[in-house]
Amino acid sequence: MVCPYCSSKEVGKIGVAQYYCWNCFLEWEIDENGKCIFYQVEEDGSLSCLNDIFGDDWFKEA
Repeated sequence: MVCPYCSSKEVGKIGVAQYYCWNCFLEWEIDENGKCIFYQVEEDGSLSCLNDIFGDDWFKEA
């Protein structure tokens, strides 16, 4: 598995279809349609969905 945003191989699985990149510090999940939904981890541990802010196609294709 590589990060679909930065192409790093420093990726950990944190749940069912949920991943975290130790290089760019983004968390993402893969939905039932195979699309990535990216989250920024906030200081308090909450998640902010980046797809809501930037749209679905702001990241690099892996």
